Amino acid sequence: MATITAADVNKLRKQTGAGMMDCKNALVEANGDFENAVDILRKRGQKVAAKRADREATEGAVIALTSDDNTSGIVVCVNCETDFVAKNDSFVNLATTIANVALANQPANTDELMALAYDAKMTIGEKLTEQTGVIGEKIEIGGYEKIAAPFVAAYIHMGNKIGTLVALSDIAEEAGRDIAMQAAAMNPVSLDKDSVPADVMERELEVGREQAREEGKPEAMIEKIAMGKLGKFYKENTLVEQQFIKDSSLTVAGYLNSVKAGLKVVDFKRLSLAV
Repeated sequence: MATITAADVNKLRKQTGAGMMDCKNALVEANGDFENAVDILRKRGQKVAAKRADREATEGAVIALTSDDNTSGIVVCVNCETDFVAKNDSFVNLATTIANVALANQPANTDELMALAYDAKMTIGEKLTEQTGVIGEKIEIGGYEKIAAPFVAAYIHMGNKIGTLVALSDIAEEAGRDIAMQAAAMNPVSLDKDSVPADVMERELEVGREQAREEGKPEAMIEKIAMGKLGKFYKENTLVEQQFIKDSSLTVAGYLNSVKAGLKVVDFKRLSLAV
């Protein structure tokens, strides 16, 4: 039987994040073989992950980052089960590391992100499984988006509960942050009216028709009234037509044009927890 020292246990704890007793037990089971002990902890993580697969993971951390030259950005949501875990520094560091890997590699989707190397020993997917075993909660990627443009701004809101990216047609640092904050606070459904999904538009029209009928409006006026309500929906729910939160006399489009003639939002991404 190998002698398990406190230094061995502490080394394993620092590498894996597992509890002291879990590390000691893994080392005992591995007869002091450090790498074997790591594998034992990882396998235990897989067992815990399987047991918790049907649990809801609605808490977590949303991280939004941009490249050094601000021409690209990513936003990623890493979910867990409880707010207690979500606020833990080690969990936020885990999410931030994943976000940095995503920024460096620009994967096309969540599956590609999960397959990227978290470190020299495991992929992001394997790291999430390991941490599920360490923490005892389901941990998963809840969302991932990327963006590229002449200028990209990022914003993280409400203690990592909302993250946004805004792509501008030209360099405008303060304006980019302003609009990223706008997207976080006002949760637009789309960039402009032309990008509102057809099903959303039809649903709003139908709601407008029903409201007009309930108000006793003449049938000949129903469609015109519904179109008017749709126009109001656009102003409240599309990013470029929303009132600018720092100056309600301007729309977002108007604010950007006042900063620099022709400056436009060309895209945005927003991820949030259930807040």
